[in-house]
Amino acid sequence: MNFRRGRASDAPEINLIPLIDVLLVIIIFLMLTTTYAKFSGLEINLPTADASKQAEPPNEINVALTAAGQVLVNKAPLTTANVQSISEALRRAAGDAKEPVIVINADAKANYQSVVDIMQAAQTAGYPRISFATQSPP
Repeated sequence: MNFRRGRASDAPEINLIPLIDVLLVIIIFLMLTTTYAKFSGLEINLPTADASKQAEPPNEINVALTAAGQVLVNKAPLTTANVQSISEALRRAAGDAKEPVIVINADAKANYQSVVDIMQAAQTAGYPRISFATQSPP
């Protein structure tokens, strides 16, 4: 016996409005509680000057390191490339200069330990200002 004659069965439907409301609330909550990492560089505003060319050259000692491990201080080759001999050569090259800048020109294929030895020799000689010379690719 079918007592439901004439009634059509209703298909179940999903009401999307409450679902959208809940998702929007979750998105707003996540946006408000999320901390964003800010990766920024150090912003420096350098002063300007209208000065002419520098009168005296800077106190620089050029130390070259070849791929074979040979050390040259101001284009004068050293017989041994240990820390003590490099330190003595740096002192001789500095003369009476107070704080010279040690410029290291190392070959790209030079031994890393040789570069560290030059840096240690500069520290031993009492010259904390070290710079590395590079070149831009062609």
